[in-house]
Amino acid sequence: MSLALTDALNGQPDISARELQVLSAAGYDTVGDVLLRVPRRYEDRRVTKPISALLDGETVSLLVHVYGAGWRFSYKRYYEVSAGDDGEPYGARLLLRWFNMPYVAKLLATGMNLSVYGKVKVYGGKLTMTNPDFEVMEDEDAGQRLVELAMGGSVSPLADELPGQQLVHTGRIVPIYRGISGMAARRFRGLVWGLLQRLPEYVAQPGYDVAPAYPFREALTDLHFPSEPENYRKARLRFALAECFTRQFCVAWRRHRAQGRAGRVNVTTDGYLQELLASLPFRLTAAQARCVQEIREDMEAPRQMNRLLQGDVGSGKTLVALCAMLLAVESGGTAAMIAPTQILAEQHFNNFRRLLSNMDVRLSLRTADRAEDMGYVPDNPEDADNTPRLLVGTHALLYKKNRPRNLVLAVIDEQHKFGVAQREQFVSSGEHPDVLVMTATPIPRTLTLTLYGDLDVSVIDELPANRGEIVTALRNPNHMKRIIAFMEGELKAGRQIYIVAPLIEESETRAQAAATSELEKWQTIFPTEPIGLLHGRLSPEEKDAVMSAFRANETHILVATTVVEVGVDVPNATVMLINDADTFGLSQLHQLRGRIGRGQYKSYCILLSTAKNGEPGREKLDVLCRTINGFEIAEEDFRLRGPGDVLGTAQSGLGAVQFTEWLSDMRLIHRASRDAAAILLHDPELRLPQHEPLRALVAPEAEQGVIA
Repeated sequence: MSLALTDALNGQPDISARELQVLSAAGYDTVGDVLLRVPRRYEDRRVTKPISALLDGETVSLLVHVYGAGWRFSYKRYYEVSAGDDGEPYGARLLLRWFNMPYVAKLLATGMNLSVYGKVKVYGGKLTMTNPDFEVMEDEDAGQRLVELAMGGSVSPLADELPGQQLVHTGRIVPIYRGISGMAARRFRGLVWGLLQRLPEYVAQPGYDVAPAYPFREALTDLHFPSEPENYRKARLRFALAECFTRQFCVAWRRHRAQGRAGRVNVTTDGYLQELLASLPFRLTAAQARCVQEIREDMEAPRQMNRLLQGDVGSGKTLVALCAMLLAVESGGTAAMIAPTQILAEQHFNNFRRLLSNMDVRLSLRTADRAEDMGYVPDNPEDADNTPRLLVGTHALLYKKNRPRNLVLAVIDEQHKFGVAQREQFVSSGEHPDVLVMTATPIPRTLTLTLYGDLDVSVIDELPANRGEIVTALRNPNHMKRIIAFMEGELKAGRQIYIVAPLIEESETRAQAAATSELEKWQTIFPTEPIGLLHGRLSPEEKDAVMSAFRANETHILVATTVVEVGVDVPNATVMLINDADTFGLSQLHQLRGRIGRGQYKSYCILLSTAKNGEPGREKLDVLCRTINGFEIAEEDFRLRGPGDVLGTAQSGLGAVQFTEWLSDMRLIHRASRDAAAILLHDPELRLPQHEPLRALVAPEAEQGVIA
């Protein structure tokens, strides 16, 4: 009886009750759950050679004959098979050994022919293969051959061909899957094979079929058990296109819905904006001015703005956001900015308070344990609307008592630090307010189209002219005396220093610097300097106290973990020493480096590492020394680590990606985007029967009213 992808695994005759429990615990309940599990990689096990030609250390696939088998014992008991080339009873031998696998003795016996795959090693002058994958080559005469051997007869030669024999684990291109706790890889591979054989010749593509010319059933076979490498590459490309289309259609649908949603004109005059610009001791960069204009044009239009403001660390995104907020406030509404941490929210509030000190704009801060107002208060508050017009806060803005009234502009800083539900809750404080999301994490162009394709994008691609130069240098720990002497000079000049460690405390399993140990070390080196310690295990109050002391220059050296990666702004800090720099990600190193060079002083980032040329981790350090351009670094990080590792689990909105090929292939993204746009152009409500799968795809978002 043929299977369907929606059939439950429960009830399949070749799956035991224990295996059902293991599979269900791993998230596999249907045939489709198993067959849509993508192989992690493939091994070509087709190459074979005579045993006499085997070399120590090579991994091969072999067809062998069993000339002897039995239990052996050295330091532990194992089952051993003496194998040779068929038809050569006195030829070279290969010893196959299985440890901790007692069931093998029930499967193998003298006279059998096997296909084996494993790594050849020479032990005691003998060729051996330990715990190899194997398959019994059962031809029509296999039983007769064993009977003849048991009665003392000669061993019949192996037939040249084995009719109907289908190898699964050896002698072919074999799929390698990510492990499932409680189930052997070989068993899972056999399960995939068995289910594939029972599928009908035609299987409909789940969801919308983007490549009908390449049948789904054929692509599924090529994905799991390809006959040639080009087959699995072709299959992966087909599935990558389908996955890309699914993502891009959701993006296109959200954009389509947002563009059709009525908004309000949130720019009437720009008096506040002009007053702010006139008070600045510097001019906006050309990139900042361009972004302000793009945002203004959106806010002037009678539709909801959904825009991403992307800029490198220190590029001046916050000032651009303030310009937009002042435009919104002058239109009579409220503008609110939400930040992921109290430290960052207070930093924005203090910067805004300084910039708006001479303007009649009521500015308010709302965090979990702090509420502060600043600005114009009328002579008779009872007769005036004393509602804050410009709000800065943390998650506290999501609670009823702090939710902004008449919200016309919602600004989300470091938006990837918030969950989708939190962003939606914040935006829903108003009636279709304009939305501006900001990120200081440069993102490769392909990922921008994928993650934020439903948003208009503004990019600040230059740094303000008043920022100090940052010099980045790679140093070996052997240079510590020179580094300490350099630090002494900076401290005497009144500057401050960050010292970053990858761990909080020393670990027996990781030989890396720990912040607590670094604190003791640097207190010994600079006994007269006040030194602070900052890490993730401190309470919010303790973190605030440590950072406040460092900002006020009460502590001159701050030993920290990566908790300082985002948002901390101390213009007087000019040196950052990063221990074991090769253990950090490239983008993370760039974010850390962004904490210095915030003022007019020349700054120095010292990467401490023992990584040598050609070793893992060295190339990314060389990239960091070569450039300070965050967008260039993002592309290099994407190239070095691949899209899967770059995304990790942090990029909300993407979820799990199985076929990462499309994340780095602009052609696939453009094709998927073009196809999605064409569908929405001709059938914007998705009423045509062939678009039923697409209606089902966007139904959850339609019910929730997701717009970004």
